[in-house]
Amino acid sequence: MLSRVAETIYWLGRYMERTHAMLQIIRIQYIASQDEPHYWGWHPLLHTYGDLSDQELAQRAPHTPQVLYHLVFDRENAASAYRNIVQGRENARAVQDHISKEVWQSLNDYYHLIRRDDVAHLTLGEDPVSGLDLLIQQGVLFVGTVQNTMPRDEGYIYLKMGKFLERALQTADLLRLNQHLFTSEPEHGAASPELRYLLYSLLGYELFIKTYQGHLEARSVLELVVYNPDFPHSLFYSLGQLLRYCERLKDKSRPESYEHLRFLIGKARTTVAYSTLEAQEGKALGRFLGQVRAELLDITTALSNSYFGNS
Repeated sequence: MLSRVAETIYWLGRYMERTHAMLQIIRIQYIASQDEPHYWGWHPLLHTYGDLSDQELAQRAPHTPQVLYHLVFDRENAASAYRNIVQGRENARAVQDHISKEVWQSLNDYYHLIRRDDVAHLTLGEDPVSGLDLLIQQGVLFVGTVQNTMPRDEGYIYLKMGKFLERALQTADLLRLNQHLFTSEPEHGAASPELRYLLYSLLGYELFIKTYQGHLEARSVLELVVYNPDFPHSLFYSLGQLLRYCERLKDKSRPESYEHLRFLIGKARTTVAYSTLEAQEGKALGRFLGQVRAELLDITTALSNSYFGNS
């Protein structure tokens, strides 16, 4: 496969995984803003997914419709869900010969959905949760279409590598965004409601309840999100999938490129697997998340240099 085609498909996987993660987090944060009397505010998400100055952020943060517009529909915000979907669609258009027609149609439908005035009106006014659900459901349809129509060839491998690399980055960044939940003792022995919303954001609340019999505490949440091998959004699971698809590139790579990439993925997976994190160890958690993120970025650099010809 041509390196430019591989890179385009890889970034398609990253854009679509990033969009799905964003929309899920925004949906849960909106619900929290309506349900929690002491809601912690939109500032962290605006810092993460926005491109506002501090003054603009301070002006928009108190106004939920403005926040939702900037994060989801704003064509001037390079990190908005709209821009990610547009970038994904452009990538898919460029490699139509390497993806199934059903995948292209699904992504094209996603693009037209987020451009519809009635979806924006619903999301920004009448019923934000229903509007966001329409977008999230189209994203889930895209994932299912990929799973059921794409041939398991080299393009599929790069699509999956982009997906799981982005997922690991999103999980690490969400933990960093919520690091305060794991570095302070809960008041009166009660777990912070933010822990519950963190699990909802990662689609992990149901598994957590089944695994830990409903006892919500920071240590258990950290254990699930970092180490659980059966949780699809845990760091350990995402890196395991990344390694799995990397190994399928062995016969399609120069030996030195493959060995270097596999070493870096294995290194990141080992960092996660053999870490010994505990809640309330704030500095250790911060160092760990910083190290994992740096090692994930090393993987992106290796792919770019050795597989996509961007050295």
